[in-house]
Amino acid sequence: MVGVGLIGTGFMGKCHATAWSAVGAVFPDVAKPRLVHLGEVNEELAQRKAGEFGFAKASGDWRAVVNDPEVDIVSLTTPNQFHPEMAIAILQAGKHLWCEKPMAPSFAEAEAMAEAARKSGKIAALGYNYIQSPAIRHIGALLDEKIIGEVNHLRIEMDEDFMADPEALFFWKHEAASGYGALDDFAVHPLSLVSVLFGRVASVICDMAKPYADRKLAAGGRRAVETYDIASVLMHLENGIAGTLQVNRSAWGRKGRIAIQIFGSKGSILFDQERMNELQLYLTADRPTEQGYRTILVAPHHRPYDAFLPAPGHGLGFNDLKIIECHELLTRLAGRPARLIEFAEGLEIERTVHAMARSFEAKRWVDVR
Repeated sequence: MVGVGLIGTGFMGKCHATAWSAVGAVFPDVAKPRLVHLGEVNEELAQRKAGEFGFAKASGDWRAVVNDPEVDIVSLTTPNQFHPEMAIAILQAGKHLWCEKPMAPSFAEAEAMAEAARKSGKIAALGYNYIQSPAIRHIGALLDEKIIGEVNHLRIEMDEDFMADPEALFFWKHEAASGYGALDDFAVHPLSLVSVLFGRVASVICDMAKPYADRKLAAGGRRAVETYDIASVLMHLENGIAGTLQVNRSAWGRKGRIAIQIFGSKGSILFDQERMNELQLYLTADRPTEQGYRTILVAPHHRPYDAFLPAPGHGLGFNDLKIIECHELLTRLAGRPARLIEFAEGLEIERTVHAMARSFEAKRWVDVR
C-alpha cells in the first residue's frame, strides 16, 4: 500500500487529498493508498487539515513529511516559488513526487528539478490534469485517425476572472517571485494540451500586459503589480501547424475556460473546458445539406468516464480529472504505461514559456530550443 504525504492544503492540496481518498473506489485496479503525513506552515493548521483530509499525522514543518519513512510519494501543492527546494529535497530523500504546475519561477530551477528527478530514478509527475479529460483523450484519437484531415491551424485560450476586480487586494501571485503571471500560471495548462495532442512548439512571439498597474494592500497603501495577467502569443509548432495562444487572469465572466479550436483540411474540432463534458465536430464528409457542428456528449465509451458513471451525459467535474490523474500516477508506480507529464516532458513546457518571456523582452520571434 502506497504511503502518501501532502505538503500544502490550499485549493490544489484539497484536490490532491480528495483524489488520493477516492482513487481506489473509482479505479479498483489499483490498491487504495494510505494517507500518512500532512505538512503545513504551522502545527495548528496542519492538525486541522489532517483531520479534515484524513491524514494520520500532521506537522508544521514540511521536512517532517519528506523524512517520514512511511511516506512513499509526496503531493507538493505549495505556491510556485517553493517548488524547487521542496521538490529536490523530496526526490533526494528517495520519494516519488506529484508536483503541481508550473515547475518553478525560473528555467534554471526547473532544470535543477528535472536533474534531481533523473538522478533519483523516482517518478516525478506534474499536475496537468486537463490532459486526462475523456473529451481531450477522444480529440486525440480523432486526430490520430485524421478524421479532420491534416491539421493546419490551432487556436487555444485560457481565461478566468479571479484577478479581474481592480479593487481586489495585492497577493502573492502579483509578486515577481511567483513567475511571469498568466504566462506560467496559466499558459502551461493549454501548452500541456498542445504537447499531448500535437507535440512541441518551435518558435514564438509574445506580448504581455498588466490591466492594473498596482493593487491595494491589506495594511493600507498600494503596491505595484509585478506580474502580467494577460499574454498573447503567435506560435509555430515543430510539425508545421500555425497557432495562437491567449491567456487572461482578469477576464470578467470567464470562470475556467480553456477553449480549443482545431482546423484541418477536412473539418474542425471545438472544445471548451467550461463545458468539459462535450466537444463539437465539423466534417466536410457530411452531406452539404447536413453539414454543421455536431455536439458529442461524453459517455461511457469515452474512457475513463465509464469508471465514474454508467450513463452518458451525466458529466464529470474538475476533481474527477484529478482522480484520473492520480490513477495514472499509481499505474505508473506499478510499472505500467500511463498518461502523465513527468519532469522531463514538463521541462519542455517550461522551456516554451521562458522562450515566450524572452520574446516579449526582445520584441521579436524567438526559437524555443
